[in-house]
Amino acid sequence: MNNEADLKIFEKAREARKLIIEMVYSAKSGHPGGSLSIIDILADLYFREINIDPTNPNDPSRDRLVMSKGHASPALYSILALKGFFPKELLLGFRRLNSKLEGHVHRGVPGVESSTGSLGQGLGIAVGMALAGLMDKANYTVYAIIGDGELEEGSIWESLMAGNKYSLKNLIVIMDKNNVQLDGFTKDIMPMGDIRAKVSAFGWNVLEVDGHSIHEFSEAIKTAKKSGKSPSFIIANTIKGKGVSYMENNPKYHGSPPADEKEYELALRDIERMVP
Repeated sequence: MNNEADLKIFEKAREARKLIIEMVYSAKSGHPGGSLSIIDILADLYFREINIDPTNPNDPSRDRLVMSKGHASPALYSILALKGFFPKELLLGFRRLNSKLEGHVHRGVPGVESSTGSLGQGLGIAVGMALAGLMDKANYTVYAIIGDGELEEGSIWESLMAGNKYSLKNLIVIMDKNNVQLDGFTKDIMPMGDIRAKVSAFGWNVLEVDGHSIHEFSEAIKTAKKSGKSPSFIIANTIKGKGVSYMENNPKYHGSPPADEKEYELALRDIERMVP
């Protein structure tokens, strides 16, 4: 860690990782892999970068975040609970009947800006929010979290064209490039080639970082906010299942919780042993 602030965010991410494992194990369902890969980024966004107040969640001047990869709901829900949008105790209702914490992100949960889950749709929503902000001459930033498997969706590329057309300087897209999707490795299912070159060709300001380096990601956000008239696209290189030994780079845990108490306890031990 580069400084005390980074270390505090690392500890928030560690706590969120534990909550993710508890949520999916309790529900016997959910998506731990992609939640663990994006959690360092979400921790930095919500505890340093995003202008948002849990006591006034509908403030018109707030920043917005759209979790386009909506299956990573355990990650977003855990961070929102730690931020104070709702009590942590509600997390154990995840995917249970009559709970607001559904398996894919939705607006019934305090702090959630948009329901998502149908891959490719969230980025279009974020483009609309950013365009509205420019039209209203508002001073907020819109963040969108997408997956690398999600880039296979045609609507993502339509949204990239629109972001450039309307010069959405208030839009920052973060791609969780963990190289794994539901059916296997992205390189085997649909190779995307040089993502940086492709997105740059669409007129975006493109940066690339280690998605588990909290300091490096924070510096990229600062750079993105100085991008002039262009929207920004951050390629965050991450590890699917980061922090849990048997989940890392394992497609099985895209959508599978710990199989039994032994795996559950090992996951929590692995997370506790993580070092900054």
